Amino acid sequence: MTGRSSILYVLFAAVLWGTTGTAQAYAPDSTHPIAFGAMRLAIGGLSLLMLISLQGKFSVHNWPLKSVFIAALSMAFYQPFFFSAVSMTGIAVGTVVAIGSAPIIAGILEWSFYKRIPSQSWWAATALAILGCILLFSSQGTVVINPSGILLALGAGLSFACYTIMSKQLLMTHPPDTVVGVVFTLSGIFLAPLLIFFDLSWLVELRGLIISLYIGMIATAAAYLLFATGLKRVPASTAVTLALAEPLTAALLGVFLIGESLSLLSWIGIGFVFCAILVLSSVKRPAAVSINKG
Repeated sequence: MTGRSSILYVLFAAVLWGTTGTAQAYAPDSTHPIAFGAMRLAIGGLSLLMLISLQGKFSVHNWPLKSVFIAALSMAFYQPFFFSAVSMTGIAVGTVVAIGSAPIIAGILEWSFYKRIPSQSWWAATALAILGCILLFSSQGTVVINPSGILLALGAGLSFACYTIMSKQLLMTHPPDTVVGVVFTLSGIFLAPLLIFFDLSWLVELRGLIISLYIGMIATAAAYLLFATGLKRVPASTAVTLALAEPLTAALLGVFLIGESLSLLSWIGIGFVFCAILVLSSVKRPAAVSINKG
């Protein structure tokens, strides 16, 4: 697989993630966002775990337990952090802080722990993407600067960055479908206790069942499998920046399927995100360079 095709895998994953907001809009009214997030991890993880078990790929040996634990815990924390941040600060601030901070945090973590400095192209693309996201959400709702909500949004960004970096480590020794299946099953187990606090009657409704299967098997299992496959050849910081195509997809689906409207600034923001993707897609050299120790 070439670097260019790896980028396409990551972008396609982000497009699928971007459909979750639209899917949630069609879910029964009794669906709570945190329960929605927990179920997507549970269904996604278990479906992949069953698949790799049937194929004889699953093994309990040679797993770096620390990396598995951090990756699973990071993905588990991302769900309540993100949804709580959005509820406290509004969609605009919560989403921009969470998704905008993730690539910066990922770049800093790669720099600090793995001595890889993101390239100039990455910095340019990340700046364009974050500016695009700010403009994209600039006209959506009332801006609420809630310190606790901002901290939760930063926690969501940190969680996604840590998940991506740990997953890249796991992909060095295990195939993508096995990594995603194990990590997401464990994440679902971590979040399972939260489900006792929420009404799950929406799952027995036909619409709720269809939506839950879609977000679990397509928008989560298939999407993160694509993301992990692309991550094998793409630096973690670059993959997180490319994942900013998620809000772009969500915004466009909101316009064309739900009938939402976007301001001129929002359309300009979409253009900036597209430009960021083009910048990263046109880079022929790896998006990170190593510092020789000594």
